[in-house]
Amino acid sequence: MQQLKKTRNIGIIAHIDAGKTTITERILFYTGRSHKMGEVHDGEAIMDWMPEEQERGITITSAVTTCKWLDHTINIIDTPGHVDFTIEVERSLRILDGAIGVFCAVGGVEPQSETVWHQADRYGVPKIAFVNKLDRLGANFNGTARMIRERLGATPLILQLPWGLEEDFKGVIDILKMRAIEWNEDDLGVSFQGSPIPEDYKEEASMYRERMIELLADNDDGIMEKYLSEEEIDTQSIKKAIRQATIKLALVPIFCGAALRNKGIQPLLDGIVEFLPSPLDVPPVKGINPKTKEFESRSATSKESLSSLAFKVAMDQGRRMTYLRIYSGIMRQGSKIYNTTKNITERVARIMRMHANKRERIDQAVSGDIIAVMGLKETSTGDTLCDKDHPIALESMEFDQPVISMAVEPKQLKDQERLLGTLTKVADEDPTFKFIVDEDTGQVIISGMGELHLEVLAQRLKREFFLDVNTGKPQVVYRETISKKAQIETVFDREWGGEMHFAGVTLEVSPMERGKGSRFVNRVSNPLMTEEFIKSVEEGIKEASESGVLMGYPVIDVQTILLDAKVKELFSTALSFKIVASMAYKDACELASPVLLEPIMKVEIIVPEEFVGDVISDLNTRSGRIGQITTKGTVKILAAIAPLSKMFGYSTALRSSSQGRATFTMQFSHYDKA
Repeated sequence: MQQLKKTRNIGIIAHIDAGKTTITERILFYTGRSHKMGEVHDGEAIMDWMPEEQERGITITSAVTTCKWLDHTINIIDTPGHVDFTIEVERSLRILDGAIGVFCAVGGVEPQSETVWHQADRYGVPKIAFVNKLDRLGANFNGTARMIRERLGATPLILQLPWGLEEDFKGVIDILKMRAIEWNEDDLGVSFQGSPIPEDYKEEASMYRERMIELLADNDDGIMEKYLSEEEIDTQSIKKAIRQATIKLALVPIFCGAALRNKGIQPLLDGIVEFLPSPLDVPPVKGINPKTKEFESRSATSKESLSSLAFKVAMDQGRRMTYLRIYSGIMRQGSKIYNTTKNITERVARIMRMHANKRERIDQAVSGDIIAVMGLKETSTGDTLCDKDHPIALESMEFDQPVISMAVEPKQLKDQERLLGTLTKVADEDPTFKFIVDEDTGQVIISGMGELHLEVLAQRLKREFFLDVNTGKPQVVYRETISKKAQIETVFDREWGGEMHFAGVTLEVSPMERGKGSRFVNRVSNPLMTEEFIKSVEEGIKEASESGVLMGYPVIDVQTILLDAKVKELFSTALSFKIVASMAYKDACELASPVLLEPIMKVEIIVPEEFVGDVISDLNTRSGRIGQITTKGTVKILAAIAPLSKMFGYSTALRSSSQGRATFTMQFSHYDKA
């Protein structure tokens, strides 16, 4: 219990380039976990271990590590900031108890910060904020705090003020202890010293302290009593009130600094330990018992039966590694565990504590641990693993559907089978990645969250799986239909294989309503027309409809009526009726003014109000039509339809027309005239 009380499971979330990985590197250095600070810009950050991350200077995959501070164990997940890798944030937040939101003092609350903050709100994750890069030109601490209130709907509790700004940034003013803190640059910020608050900051610091007490009084009755009776409020009571208000999601404590210049990290570590929840502070995890179908809960203790959630699957040197969060009970190496999601039993071969891509073997994991496990062959992201005698199914995760597709093919034909096997492995790792083999074109189509997502994936195929692939736009799969009614009589009378074959049909084809599908109707009264012959006519029509008369695409939405049939008792066969029906259908479609149909997509765009005009004008250039516009808070939701052929590259266009703040989803709606 004491160990759990001193455990913190936290994530670092932010927009791309706000400084998440830089902060994590400092945390690892100051806690003694690493002996050298890796820099993102040098491609040497410990947490950005993938070659693609080092080349681009961005985080692509969430990395897990563990460190110690003030006798507490802190499990940290460093998450990506790029919108294409939002799944990595989503699945990390699902299993975390607390989070640090990092904001650039120049950019303030940027688009992806909004997205990940709201993701954390959805899972009820308590947060503290760190305003970074106060040494940069254009840094604005108060503006960033105001944006946190306005854009994120959070109530900021300012615990630190910057001591100087831009090139004059020296350190921070601590509102809690009413002192100034300055870092020693000679030892990379390891040592720092407190001093009295400079005269020109005293008034501002007192004003912010008064505001801090007022906010806490609104949330804590004990502070309210002391505040109204004008008693001195001790620091311990203040810290306790901040902790409770943070865990209740009522307030967001705000720290500040400049991570790249090694300033502000140690007080942030104190804040993690003092204000973010332990596994004991968050409500017990809830799930459904698959046997009784009733809700059950598991409290965070090792005495409870085992419950854990798989939040990530990764391929490590060709072997499958599953990341788990243990919510209750104990998991031992070599033990058998039950996957309630798939109704199978798996064996835990090895348990590892991770430090980015390095690992340390452990014999067992207990409640509150975040670990990686080898040996789970079938488990995938979102699965619950528990004790078979006490089963529970925890709430799974919801994933966004892919919005962009690309065709891939191996450079060497012999690699086709291997490509499909490899893509299956990648899809196991990443629930936002999908692939299909298009039946119409034979192309392998991969789909993901954005162009960068697919680009990184194509690079991984080459680097990790030694598969050279060509990539290109997927072909749009069209359909054909007819636009008017037509009737035709066709006779098949031929010697074939030494035998005479005879059949005659009169067919009428007519267009049906779009999306209704095709239909066959028999209106023949000839008593010689057997059930077998009618079935053969239907088969012939079905086969002929698979390749149309314009460009060979399938024909849809056509009603075919068999009006009459000619039968010769000795010469009519099932085969002759199948052949004549196929010939008649093709000829009838040619007479019925055939047209080409293209796939139309249903598009939903969520966009801040100020960019609506630009987004609509861009959609108009893509032959898109707006159906309705609804308002939700500060954003507009546009429902539109647009042809798929015009939507390639749309994610990039949408980002540029909305400064990266708009998102969209796209799914097939119907076929319409091209």
